[in-house]
Amino acid sequence: MTRGAAQTKKKSIYGVHPGVVMTQKWITELKTKTGRSLDEWLKHIKKAGPKDEKERREWLKEEYKLGTNTAGYLAERAAGRGAETGDPDLYLESAERDVEKMFSGGKAGLRPIYDALLKLGLKVGKEVKACPCQTIVPLYRNHVFAQIKPTTQTRIDLGFALGDTKPTGKLIDTGGFAKKDRITHRIPITSLAEIDDEVKHWLQVAYDRDTK
Repeated sequence: MTRGAAQTKKKSIYGVHPGVVMTQKWITELKTKTGRSLDEWLKHIKKAGPKDEKERREWLKEEYKLGTNTAGYLAERAAGRGAETGDPDLYLESAERDVEKMFSGGKAGLRPIYDALLKLGLKVGKEVKACPCQTIVPLYRNHVFAQIKPTTQTRIDLGFALGDTKPTGKLIDTGGFAKKDRITHRIPITSLAEIDDEVKHWLQVAYDRDTK
């Protein structure tokens, strides 16, 4: 790619998911831990392993005593899937597609609400990044402090990591604190008008709570 082409490449509004960095580190250490690099494993699996992905997972576990996560990742990659989990550029491309798919079809009408919440969330502090998954868009500081979830065709739930905070106003306890989930509260939003000072307040509180 030329320098000019690189400069014109669109910069994503999203950040790279922390899991991608962890996967990159795992890939780097794979040869030391298992005796083969990722490329060597993929070539070996395609040459010597079963054709079915599920059978490949079991084969890797039984034949090479690999852990469930390692065997599953290698089998997935050998099937031509999952590359985005260890590649920042591919992850960001996938993130854009995931959001487009998330707000398509019956949920397309929620896109303006999502865009407004995302803009608000990214402005709450300098360390914020949004890292989309297939069904939600978590907001990170040091950890997930909030998440945007299109729950139904007419409602987005804005979730917050607020620990044992007592619900007030529109804030709803999700039961997450008792279950030791990160997201413990939510505010349902069905229109742009509902993105008010109360929503902004709890986003700020959740962000400020997420210290190291």
